[in-house]
Amino acid sequence: MDIKPNEVAGNIGQATEKNLSAASALIGDPATFGYVAPDGTVYVRTSTGERAVGSYPGKSAEEALAYFVRKFEAVASEVALLAARIKSGAMVPSDAQEAVSKLKQQVANLNGVGDLDTLAKSVEQIPALIEDHRAAYQERKEIESAVREAKKAAALVAKEKLVAEAENLALSESWKVTSERLKVLMDEWKAAPRLDKATDGELWKRFSSSRNKFDKRRRTHFASLESVNSEVAIKKEAIVKEAEALANSKEWLPTAQRFKALMDSWKAAGRGKQASDAKLWARFKAAQDQFFAAKSADLEKRGVTMAANLIKREELIVKFEALLPISDLQSAKKEFRALMEQWSKIGMTERSKRAALDERLAKVEDQIRELTDEQNRRTDPTAIARANDVVRGLEEAIANYEAQAVKAEAAGNSAKAMVAREAAEARRGWLAEAKKGLSDFKTN
Repeated sequence: MDIKPNEVAGNIGQATEKNLSAASALIGDPATFGYVAPDGTVYVRTSTGERAVGSYPGKSAEEALAYFVRKFEAVASEVALLAARIKSGAMVPSDAQEAVSKLKQQVANLNGVGDLDTLAKSVEQIPALIEDHRAAYQERKEIESAVREAKKAAALVAKEKLVAEAENLALSESWKVTSERLKVLMDEWKAAPRLDKATDGELWKRFSSSRNKFDKRRRTHFASLESVNSEVAIKKEAIVKEAEALANSKEWLPTAQRFKALMDSWKAAGRGKQASDAKLWARFKAAQDQFFAAKSADLEKRGVTMAANLIKREELIVKFEALLPISDLQSAKKEFRALMEQWSKIGMTERSKRAALDERLAKVEDQIRELTDEQNRRTDPTAIARANDVVRGLEEAIANYEAQAVKAEAAGNSAKAMVAREAAEARRGWLAEAKKGLSDFKTN
C-alpha cells in the first residue's frame, strides 16, 4: 500500500462526508501505525501508546502486518458505508444510532493496524451527520409513501378502466368478439394488483355484473336465433330477386349505385343460417357479376374512343406549350383562345390520363394570366400618376434643400448648409430610383 502518512487523518475525517471515497485511504503506511516484533507479535501505535493486537503464526512479518491492516480496513469501510447510507436517507435514524454504538465498541476493541485514533473520531462525527440528514430520511420515506400511493392509484385506474369497458360491452351484440374480449378483461383483472377489500369488492361486483348481463343476453340471443334466421332469409330473398331483375339493365350508373345499395342492405340484414346464406349469396353474386361484366364490356368499347381523344389532346397540348416563352402577349392570347376552342370540342378522355394534360395546360394559362396582370399594372394611369407625383416631390425637395444650403452659406452658417446639402444628396438617390420606376411604366 503506497499511501502517504500525512494524508491519513484527513482521509478518515472526510469518509463520513464523501460516501466511500475515503475508505481505501484510511490505512496509510503500515509502518507508521504498526510493526511486527521479533517474536511475531503485531503491535499498533495509538496516541496513548502502542499495544499488541495479535500474531499470525507461520506467516512472514509482512503477511502478518497485512492481515491486521485488512481487519482495520474492513471496519473503516463499515464507517464510511454507514455515513453514506445516512446521507442518502436510506437508513432509519434510530437504526443509525444503534449502528454507531456498535461501531464505537467495534473500534474500541479493534485488533487491527491503522489510524485508530482518527477512525474513532470519525465514528464520533456520525451522530451529528444523523441529525443533519434526518430530513433526507424523512423525504425518502415520503417519496416511498408517494410511490406506494401512486401504485395504488394506478391499480385503481386500471381496474376502473376494466370495469368501465366491461360495462360498455354489457349491451354489445358482437357475441363472439365481445365474449373473447371479456375473457381478456378477466385475465387482466386477475393479473392486476389487489386494492383494499372494500374497493376491490365494489369494483368486482360491477365487473362481474356486466359479464353476467352480457352472458345472459348472449344465451337469450342464441336461443331465439332460429326465428332471426327465418327473418334474415326473407330479407335476403327479396334482395336477391331485385338483383336478378337488374342483371340485364343497361342503365350503367344508376344500376351500379343500386347494386351498391343492395350490398349494403345485404350486410345490414345480418347473418342467417350458414347453408341458406351461402345459396342466396351465390344467386346474388351471379346477378351482380352478369351486370358488371356487361358494363365492363361497354366501357371497353368506349375506351377505344377515349384513347383516340387522348391522342388528340396530346397533339394539341404540344401546340399550347409552343406558345412559351411568350414574346407577343396579344398574339399569344389570340392563339391560345383558338386552341382552347379545339380543346373543348374533344370528347371524353380517361380522367386519370387527362389530369396530367390539364396540369400542363394550366402552366401555359398561368403564364398568359401573369403577363396580362403585369401589363395591366404597368399601364395603370393611377400608378403612373402616383409615380410622377413622387418624382416631382423629390425634385422640389432637392431644390428646396439646395436653396437652404445657399442661404445658410451666405449667412455664414456652414454647418446648417452642410446638413441641407446632405439632405439634398440623399434625395437625389431616391429620385434616381423613382425615375427608374417611372421609366418602367413609360417603356411599357
